[in-house]
Amino acid sequence: MRVLALQSGTSADGIDAALVEVAASGERRRPALDVRVVDVRTVPWEPASREVVLDAVDGGPLDPAGWCRLETTVGQALAEAGRAVVAATGPVELVVSPGQTVFHGVEDGRTWGTLQVGQPAWLAEALETPVLFDVRVADVAAGGAGAPLIAAFDRLWLRDLAADAGPGGVATLNIGGIANVQRVRPDGVDAFDTGPGNGLLDAVVRRATGRPYDADGALARAGHVDETLLAALLDHPYFHRPPTTTGRETFSLAVVDAALDRARAAGREITLEDRCATLVELTARTVARGVSGLGGPLPGLVIGSGGGMRNPALVAAIGAALDGELGAGAVRLESSAAHGIDPDAREAVMFAVLGYLSARRLPLDLPTRACGEPRVAGHLAGWAFAGAAFWDALAEEIDDVARLTVTTAAETAS
Repeated sequence: MRVLALQSGTSADGIDAALVEVAASGERRRPALDVRVVDVRTVPWEPASREVVLDAVDGGPLDPAGWCRLETTVGQALAEAGRAVVAATGPVELVVSPGQTVFHGVEDGRTWGTLQVGQPAWLAEALETPVLFDVRVADVAAGGAGAPLIAAFDRLWLRDLAADAGPGGVATLNIGGIANVQRVRPDGVDAFDTGPGNGLLDAVVRRATGRPYDADGALARAGHVDETLLAALLDHPYFHRPPTTTGRETFSLAVVDAALDRARAAGREITLEDRCATLVELTARTVARGVSGLGGPLPGLVIGSGGGMRNPALVAAIGAALDGELGAGAVRLESSAAHGIDPDAREAVMFAVLGYLSARRLPLDLPTRACGEPRVAGHLAGWAFAGAAFWDALAEEIDDVARLTVTTAAETAS
């Protein structure tokens, strides 16, 4: 089955697209899945549309017309991105669209709701293909956190590697607007958000320069960490609670401004470069603490992905923070590219695979569930467009996946 996933993370820095071919073999109820990544790309947001999204993500007030415009703007942008991919690579049987997260409600460690936007009817109509959407809320309603969903994918993708690695397993790190850490063990998965990834850094740069992010970490590399500002940022309540899930609504520019006020009260005036360097260090230290906090035998390998892996200043800072927290050389950080998945596309590949599994009615068992049972994720739009290939491929539900192998088109050709 050919599956196209389209997703925009909390940074809203582009629409990531991944087209994969999923082939099932072996036992009917517990098949092996071979996932071939055919195409990955990032479609830039049209600037005016991105501003509409960021205004909502940053908590801007919206009346009913504003919410309608947001839903329509995101849905149409996803449709245009999907149309471009299909035009270049050929038709697909299923589209997976988790939508743009604009709010993730967490109080006292419990997720009470989550909101994603991007009306899927625009996608279904543009591609004449069924669309699986709204993939988080079923888990929330069943007592889970609805995130990080990538833990369900990593459990399958890295199960064999984790078994070979021993009791400490293998850890993964995804650096989007928010950073999250997963640890795949032979007997299960741990997963949680560590705090800001690129989100605060991008917002500070955008406000000061109008540019969307700190390209190649140039500003951060030109600055120095201000320990007074860093201490104020690390004093945020999220870092003093048991690990859970969070979002841009928790780590907004107001957090930076409050910390800057504390630093100024201590007689500090902090340049833009020093702010960027300090925010990079904030992400690095909280990621390292997250890996350290996994408990038990620690993993020797962290596989990194997400937009943050394109920032050399951030990658270097995380490596140094891991050495400082766990001991030099105790844990090495590698790009997911070394394991067959472009770091920019890992979330999109994940959504494509989880969408396929949801269409085959496999419940997603996330480690952040506090109570209740695993649930099948998502709803289906545009089902009238489903052809015979869709129904034939998904005729039977499955109980589990025996093995998940990911390869690229280039690897297949060679």
